[in-house]
Amino acid sequence: MTVSTLGPVIVTGAAGFIGMQVCERLLARGEQVVGIDALTPYYDPALKRARLNYLKQHTGFAFHETDLADSSATKLVFDAVRPDRVVHLAAQPGVRASIDDPIACIRANCDGFVTVLESSRRHNVKHLVFASSSSVYGANRTLPYATEHSVDHPVSLYAASKKANELMAHTYAHVHRLPVTGLRFFTVYGPWGRPDMAAYLFTRAIFEGKPIRIFNHGNMRRDFTYVDDIAEGVIRTLDRPAAPNPAWDAERPESATSAAPYRVYNIGNNQPVNLLDFVSTLEQIIGKPAVRDLLPMQAGDVLETCADISALQRDVGFSPSTPLAEGLRRFVEWYRGYHGVAG
Repeated sequence: MTVSTLGPVIVTGAAGFIGMQVCERLLARGEQVVGIDALTPYYDPALKRARLNYLKQHTGFAFHETDLADSSATKLVFDAVRPDRVVHLAAQPGVRASIDDPIACIRANCDGFVTVLESSRRHNVKHLVFASSSSVYGANRTLPYATEHSVDHPVSLYAASKKANELMAHTYAHVHRLPVTGLRFFTVYGPWGRPDMAAYLFTRAIFEGKPIRIFNHGNMRRDFTYVDDIAEGVIRTLDRPAAPNPAWDAERPESATSAAPYRVYNIGNNQPVNLLDFVSTLEQIIGKPAVRDLLPMQAGDVLETCADISALQRDVGFSPSTPLAEGLRRFVEWYRGYHGVAG
């Protein structure tokens, strides 16, 4: 089926970091895209509005400022749009934020998601792709993380909310035969990124000559993944609706597939980087040393993340191709332009 014969795509969290990039790719190939976002003040809404203004240059883009946890308001949007497919990226992000405000985390991530599931069911959506997280692996120390591994020991409420999303999604796939695919995102960075994430925090601190906080004294590794690679993987996944696995065995159940039209994948770079090496690369690109504040491990953090992406490579041809140094160079270039930093 060609793009021209498909109905509109709803993208929740459209004013967010990944949401903006996914919208842009869909629009570039001629899709009708309807964004939904609550524009919450978790970080400066001005950045979210700047992303929206960028997207509004496309004639195929429409936007609704809606809180997904408000089921009546969400129903009105879905009824008006009658979407063909849905990409659900809206969430209350952040491991530490979920510790500080657990009620907001569950309201956004669980209450909001069930309204999306129910609205998608009512409109017979052909495919719902939703954002899970590498944080679901929690206390698991087997690397690389594979979707076959246990995710029964989350170490933050944010991680628990994302595992809950996967369980909720499977229920809808089983009961209502709604095709649903979850993507476990590994640390995403790049232009238009979130101000609370490492690339943004460290870059700002280096430019301003302020200390950067490095937890566990830098003894941490993250599977940093460039946002363009992530967006490409999301689109490829969206184009391949989840289907039942005919080989699924209820006596030896595999967690990533099902007899229902349900699938879970890792989406990452499969090349973890030491946090101190990440900082050193930024220092070289910016041309200025960082003031390093080495701190103990924080509650809710994990030592290392690394994604086994073989299933996503096999099924949709996902192949991350952006080296860390190039991705950070592009981010710093965007940062200078957006914030008007000379040099």
